[in-house]
Amino acid sequence: MSPQRIARRAERIAPFYVMEVAKAASEIAREATAHAQPMIFLNIGEPDFTAPPLVQEAAARAIREGRTQYTPALGLDALRERISGWYAERFGLDVPARRIVVTAGASAALQLACLALVDAGDEILMPDPSYPCNRHFVSAAEGTARLIPSGVAERFQLSAAQVEAHWGPATRGVLLASPSNPTGTSIDPEELRRIVDVVRARSGITLVDEIYLGLSFDARFGQSALALGEDVISINSFSKYFNMTGWRLGWLVLPEALVPVVERLAQNLFICANAVAQHAALACFEPESLAEYEQRRAAFRARRDYFVPALERLGFSVPVMPDGAFYAWADGSAAAQRLGVQGSWDLSFALMRAAHVAVTPGRDFGDADTARFVRFSTAASMEQLRAAIERLEGVLR
Repeated sequence: MSPQRIARRAERIAPFYVMEVAKAASEIAREATAHAQPMIFLNIGEPDFTAPPLVQEAAARAIREGRTQYTPALGLDALRERISGWYAERFGLDVPARRIVVTAGASAALQLACLALVDAGDEILMPDPSYPCNRHFVSAAEGTARLIPSGVAERFQLSAAQVEAHWGPATRGVLLASPSNPTGTSIDPEELRRIVDVVRARSGITLVDEIYLGLSFDARFGQSALALGEDVISINSFSKYFNMTGWRLGWLVLPEALVPVVERLAQNLFICANAVAQHAALACFEPESLAEYEQRRAAFRARRDYFVPALERLGFSVPVMPDGAFYAWADGSAAAQRLGVQGSWDLSFALMRAAHVAVTPGRDFGDADTARFVRFSTAASMEQLRAAIERLEGVLR
């Protein structure tokens, strides 16, 4: 049988190395002897917390009551209203429910936004480093993600000056993430305002991935880009702050004129988001659940406050303290030299084998100096983080 021709858009999508490393870590863990230490996985950005009791009960109730059929493509009206209320209570923002589209995870939200707004040949500016899947959504829409090196001075984020300097004839807009994966850093609010002004002056689009916004630790950075105008598009998710990763539920906030466009795309591509997950998510906004989420946010902050200084004592440099999410973007040059390896890719495998600690090399996240960096996920328990530091100390000291 002759091989099938592969579409060029599929060929443009690079492997997701985070998952490749995860497979390797699992394989190393399986090959270990019965007396070896179990692998500590600090490589995947998934909270160790699961949905709180009220959410689980709401899901079970929806199944028992048969509320498992299709919902409107825009999502349950009640859920859109609850999300609108959360913006008012948490951020003091008036975000009408009619501008909110419930999606099959933030991934579907990004895909819908890109398909609605990016044409073949359009260029979207993004920081380097940044989450790899975001640029692949642009590629899948036949656009080009242009990565702009963003260093310590920019908090590993784009600046307005960079956006202005790199804007060209094909540029359609920017795709930002605040807080960011892999760095856990946010864009300074005043800088974000300047970026929006630059984009707006060029009739471009501003897409902001805010899936970690609920996990901000600093009030200065914990503000939604939606405060800057109705033309800003926000992508959000129930995965991170709301601890519902496998439920595959997210949302978009759009300019009102774009809602019917995205609705048409969603009807054809997804029909709707998971019905049970939507009914369950209504319970995320109950006072008891929100209190639980705030306790968990405090736990994530405590993990950061322990883990980052501990890493630095071992010779890993974290040049910008993460202000949100659950990541540490660490320069592993000194650790690599100590272990006699080159770059963060080899360092990651060396740490998996020698310390049974899985981390993510910088390769996934861009090209600008990322070969020196590794991403640690602090979404694991404090007990596991302490054990990981002990193991790393054992092989690096």
